[in-house]
Amino acid sequence: MKRRYFLKIVSAATGWLAVAGRVLAGALPESSAVPGGVAIKYLGASDTPPRVELGGRRVLVTGDKTGWNAVVGVSLKTRADSSIRIDVAWPDGKNKALTLPIGNKQYATQELTVKPGQVNLSAENLARHRRESAHLGKIRSAYSEPLLGSLALVQPCEGRRSSSFGLRRIFNGESRNPHSGMDLAAPAGTPIVAAAAGRVVDVGNYFFSGNIIVIDHGLGFLTLYAHLSAFDVAVGDAVESGMQIGRVGATGRVTGPHLHFSVYLNAVPVDPALFLS
Repeated sequence: MKRRYFLKIVSAATGWLAVAGRVLAGALPESSAVPGGVAIKYLGASDTPPRVELGGRRVLVTGDKTGWNAVVGVSLKTRADSSIRIDVAWPDGKNKALTLPIGNKQYATQELTVKPGQVNLSAENLARHRRESAHLGKIRSAYSEPLLGSLALVQPCEGRRSSSFGLRRIFNGESRNPHSGMDLAAPAGTPIVAAAAGRVVDVGNYFFSGNIIVIDHGLGFLTLYAHLSAFDVAVGDAVESGMQIGRVGATGRVTGPHLHFSVYLNAVPVDPALFLS
């Protein structure tokens, strides 16, 4: 049976309020126009929102007729101290290209020791990983309408933030891709809740991530929960903010039980901390 996990979080800085697993709508994430961050651009007023794209991918637009904002996920691969261009198409047929400056952020380095077979993969495991990466790539690229909840997220489980987004990961002395999410240290079996309302679009077991759940919140905004020990939802389920969806585990490439929590905008991972109180 699905259970609710009750949280009450108030942030004076943002005005976000989460009560009994629900977050009031209308909030924007913290703006941080750096690689791996979120660039927020005010677009102006219109009865209906403009269509915004970055490199051919739809960008989340939120607001109302008094003013619309583009909420742009900035890839970790974006060069620091550079710029990105978004293309804005208004309902009246006017198109405009806007340039957004991207700053610099230095991420820390983390060294981890795992089983050798989880660093240098066998041909079989490498083929599996490539299949899984392609599958997740398609899921992350989804753009559904409307936005089903708030952009202000509740923390998906109790626990210390043990590993931050963007860390340069070194496994057994070999450098790998930066950390694409936030790790929350918690005992195995700790309840995990949906960070916002949405629809479950993937439940499965992956070589690196172990047991995962992916929730689509609409407009290219998705969350991913990894290394789970148990699932409480299935693909297609509608979930509310604060609804229990699984439990913390130690599946996949891990050094101990914890939740890996990722946030995606326009198909790229961005810092979850920008969406949390």
